[in-house]
Order: sequence, then C-alpha cells, then structure tokens
Amino acid sequence: MTIRPTRDTTGTLADLIDRLLEKGLVLNADIVVSVAGVELLGIKIRAALASFETAAKYGLEFPTGTQCQGSQAWRNALIPKDNCPQCGRQVPISELLEEQCPWCGWESPKKRRLALGS
Repeated sequence: MTIRPTRDTTGTLADLIDRLLEKGLVLNADIVVSVAGVELLGIKIRAALASFETAAKYGLEFPTGTQCQGSQAWRNALIPKDNCPQCGRQVPISELLEEQCPWCGWESPKKRRLALGS
C-alpha cells in the first residue's frame, strides 16, 4: 500500500500565513565549516516566527528591550480562546459562547437558549 501526497488547492496565501502564525515556526541550525578536522567557522542560528498569541502561549522569550507586554496585541494574546466548532478558527471563548463566531456566524446553544428565554 502506497500513501500518495495530496494537495489542497482551495487554500490561499492568507490561509498559509494565518496557519504559520497560529502554529509558529522555529528554526535551530548549527553550521560548522572545517578543513582537515580543524573547525574554521561555527555559526548558530536560532529564529522563531510566530504571532504574539503563539509566543505568549508557549512562553517564547523576546530580545531584551522589546516593548511588547504593554501592547494591545500582547493583551489580546492573553485572552482565552477556543476553536469554533463549525469553522475551526480561534475566537475568544466569551465571544464564542455569548455572541457568535465572527468568521462563520455559528451560535452556541447557550446563546440560543438565552435568545429564546428573552
């Protein structure tokens, strides 16, 4: 049995960037140039690409002097979020339960109950 790769042709560049920032990307590389067993050059590369939310979630450290803790993006990253059951996008939990998903319009049973009761 052979597993063949598949390609999702419905995705856009915006979807790719959204996924990349949501999940994050970490690059760790050690490059050594040596001749006849003598190390001539050593390079260590450490890089991370992620949204503020992903960085806050995984506790990534920012370079000294970075003023991100007081920013609106940082405060938004600390708001608890969950995936919408219909579209799968990250939405603040309070908004998802008490209002609706801003992406697809899904309404929680709690919101529907409150609408029927009033």
